[in-house]
Amino acid sequence: MSGAVFPGRFAGKVIVVTGAAQGIGRAVALRAAAEGGKVLFVDRADFVAEVAAEAGAEAFTADLETWDGAEAAMRHAARLYGGIDILINNVGGAIRMRPFAEFEPEQIDAEIRRSLMPTLYSCRAVLPHLFARGGGAIVNVSSNATRGIHRVPYSAAKGGVNAITQSLAMELAGRNIRVVATAPGGTEAPPRRIPRNAEGDSAAEKAWMAEVVDQVKQSALMHRYATIEEQAAPILFLASDEASYITGSILPVAGGDTG
Repeated sequence: MSGAVFPGRFAGKVIVVTGAAQGIGRAVALRAAAEGGKVLFVDRADFVAEVAAEAGAEAFTADLETWDGAEAAMRHAARLYGGIDILINNVGGAIRMRPFAEFEPEQIDAEIRRSLMPTLYSCRAVLPHLFARGGGAIVNVSSNATRGIHRVPYSAAKGGVNAITQSLAMELAGRNIRVVATAPGGTEAPPRRIPRNAEGDSAAEKAWMAEVVDQVKQSALMHRYATIEEQAAPILFLASDEASYITGSILPVAGGDTG
C-alpha cells in the first residue's frame, strides 16, 4: 500500500468493504484498516483472506450478486464487530468491451448482475445495521463510463448505481445516514488474479478494448489513467467524518472527464 495515511481517522468505526480482494477495493480496505478501522474484507474470491491478513483484519467470502450473499456478509460483520458504521461498495466492472449491437442478451444480463446488483443488494442488507447504530455512511463506487463507448450495459448498471446513491441519500438523510459515490475514470491496476472476462477476450474484443482506452484517455483533460491510490483517497474521504455534510453527491474522479 502507498499514498498518504491518516492514522486514527477511522478509529472506532466498523467498515465493510466489498470487492476487497483486488483493485480499488483492496487499496481502500487496506488503507481503512491502516487508519484505525475495524474492517471486514468481503469478496467472492477466496484469496480475500490473504489480503485481509496483510492488515491483520477479517475476511468473508460471499457472492454479492445474490441477496443471500449480501445479507450474510452484513450479518457477519455486525456479529463480528458489534455493528456496522460504514459500507463501501466496490464490486463491479465491465466484463466485455464491444459495440452494443454485438452484445448477446445473456451478456447484457451478466453485466447488470455484476455492476448493479451487488450495490443494490448490499445497500439494502446494511440498512438494519445502520439503523441500529443510529447513523452511518454508504459510499458507492460508480463510474464515469455512464458516457463512453463499447460498454452500454455496464454504463446502464453504473447509471443505476448513481440513481441508488441519490435516491437513497434523500430517503435516509433524516436517519443520519449519508449516501455518496465516486465515479472513477480509467485506472491503472496490477494484473487481475481473476480476469474480468473468464472466457478470455477475442481478437475483436481486444481491438474494441484498445478503442475504449483511447476514448478514456482523450476524454480526460489530464489524458492519462489514474493510479489506484488516486481512486482510494476520495473514497475514504467521503467515508470519513470529514465529509459529514456531503450526501447524495457523485464525485467524478476521472482527470476532468465528468462522464
